[in-house]
Amino acid sequence: MTGSVGAPVERREGLEKVGGTARYAAEFHSPGRAQAWPVPASVARGRVTGVDSAAALAVPGVLSVLTHENAPRLTEPDDPTLAVLQSARVPHRGWFVALVVAETLEAARAGAAAVRVTYDAEEHDAALTASHPGVHVPEEANGGHPAVREQGDADGVFGSSAVRVDVAYRVPPLHNHPMEPHATTARWEDGRLTVHTSSQGTGAVRAVLAGLFGLPKERIVVTAEHVGGGFGSKGTPRPDVVLAAMAARQTGRPVTVALPRRYLPAVVGHRAPTLHRLRLGADAEGRLTSLVHEVTTHTSRIKEFVEQAAVPARVMYAAPHSRTVHRVAALDVPSPSWMRAPGEAPGMYALESAMDELATELGMDPIELRVRNEPDTEPDSGKPFSSRHLIECLREGSRRFGWDGRDHGRDPLPGARRDGPLLLGTGVAAATYPVMVGPSTAAARALPDGTFLVRINATDIGTGARTVLAQVGSDALGVPLERVRIEVGSTELPSAPLAGGSSGTASWGWAVHDACARLARLLAEHTGPLPERGLDARADTKGAADAESDFARHAFGAHFAEVAVDTVTGEVRVGRLLGVYAAGRILNARTARSQFVGGMTMGLGMALTEGSTMDAAFGDFTESDLASYHVPVHADVAEIEAHWIDEEDSHLNPMGSKGIGEIGIVGTAAAIGNAVHHATGVRFRELPLTPDRVLTGLLDSRAR
Repeated sequence: MTGSVGAPVERREGLEKVGGTARYAAEFHSPGRAQAWPVPASVARGRVTGVDSAAALAVPGVLSVLTHENAPRLTEPDDPTLAVLQSARVPHRGWFVALVVAETLEAARAGAAAVRVTYDAEEHDAALTASHPGVHVPEEANGGHPAVREQGDADGVFGSSAVRVDVAYRVPPLHNHPMEPHATTARWEDGRLTVHTSSQGTGAVRAVLAGLFGLPKERIVVTAEHVGGGFGSKGTPRPDVVLAAMAARQTGRPVTVALPRRYLPAVVGHRAPTLHRLRLGADAEGRLTSLVHEVTTHTSRIKEFVEQAAVPARVMYAAPHSRTVHRVAALDVPSPSWMRAPGEAPGMYALESAMDELATELGMDPIELRVRNEPDTEPDSGKPFSSRHLIECLREGSRRFGWDGRDHGRDPLPGARRDGPLLLGTGVAAATYPVMVGPSTAAARALPDGTFLVRINATDIGTGARTVLAQVGSDALGVPLERVRIEVGSTELPSAPLAGGSSGTASWGWAVHDACARLARLLAEHTGPLPERGLDARADTKGAADAESDFARHAFGAHFAEVAVDTVTGEVRVGRLLGVYAAGRILNARTARSQFVGGMTMGLGMALTEGSTMDAAFGDFTESDLASYHVPVHADVAEIEAHWIDEEDSHLNPMGSKGIGEIGIVGTAAAIGNAVHHATGVRFRELPLTPDRVLTGLLDSRAR
């Protein structure tokens, strides 16, 4: 073993990115390449009655205008959001109703502005309420989770519990907004389709395109050489890839479709708003007797997606009586989809906030409340945990944060610390995320020059996958890291699942490890020089990686936050964030810390600045760009620390690793919200905690 795994190795593609030589989907220049710009619908529901393209076609450089009347016909997709330009129906505002193709991006944009579309508009409904008449219980929530799970008599026991908390929380719609907007460059040659796209999984894109265009998969090549983030919004194909392929077929030229950022909220998915009701019952010693988590959310009328926000409550705490329920209303809104830690991020915000409220009612330290309700087995399935070190994360975080320090420990009394107009407070929350893994294939080759080539259709969306997979291969081969090359990001490579659900490295690394271990054995048996093309080995983890486990497998963590609340302006500043995680074996200390810190920063945005509003009158998100949808910037982020405990778990994969890309966001918003309560004595139950909302709450509390 070379000891590569675990080392803080620098990312292999780092110099390409900072030097500007890394190619993204819109940067593949082919002779004759055209640019395309979509035209979004300006009604929330209805039908297109006419498209006047004359003015657009008169714009110099405009080549074509595609509409539902002349666009190539597609096979009906499994995902209805991809059936673009196939009918006159408009399911929501922002749905693409035309595409202008031109010689230049400027001409395409000007042409799109000149297209005139008329509609037969219909009455629409885009307002979510818990009492909406269309609210119903679906068969299942995202991820295949049952919509309802019940154990015992949760309502009856809650009513007789010694201490009770019955509270409601609201998380608004949230948007992924990756640095690189969704983009695709497509080219047809001799009946073959080549696509460069910004995607978290090129295999899924190829499969969808094959179905839509009636092509064998072997005649389609999809690459994602570099991807500028996705946060879930690029986990499945989006309209840009379909539009680019359609336009390229129609014009006979390579075509790039790069979606304008303002269009993203309507067409690439979003985190649906979630309305939560939490009821926690406990005995006088703080042991949960009853837990009820009910979630109401929205979906579109063309595709059902139900945020599984009540699922974490099935994992976290020992409660003999529980009920978790998901409800959904189909509205005239864009289709929601995955956003970093779907389910866990909003669900744990509500659950961990309610746990803090319960601790206040009990007069108990919130860490001790969580420790007291630690389950022996997973409450939902009854399976033993493969590993669960949440208590260790809480204890280690408490030590590092100074939660219990004698001189600077936390005064449990809200509003006890003040610095002039600033109220100071600290908060804590737990985090969890499931371990997911899928079957992959990988190939490894030993070359005569002493180097090794590892090939797998993994996707590096900015997480450092190339680097970590090289480390896994290096260790399995027993050779120095610099002798191992990695090829990823193309359907011409051995197949592998998408980068999503914090499952990428666990899935891909398993196959890379097995292929390299087999190659090492072949080399040990080989005598004489290697053949000119080298010596090859392959691995396929089907049947192993996707086998049912006898264990409940999850990562856990603890988040701590310190805030200052300005009583004059209502502004909340987070001075410190600290996270401690139990996520199996950490494969690269440098990239892991970056992932944890990135997740915590995104959680800070969820808590303080990020929020979207569905305008009920127009059926549109009012915050559709980075000027109005406020992601955290450097000035918002002070001191962030990410740590982890050494966790050995033999029930995961050959590396002993768990996913780390999403758990960093999960508990951050709750920790910050709990800290704001500790600072002010006011409990805010709706995100984000913007100055207007906080100041109003402070003034209302004084008026009482």
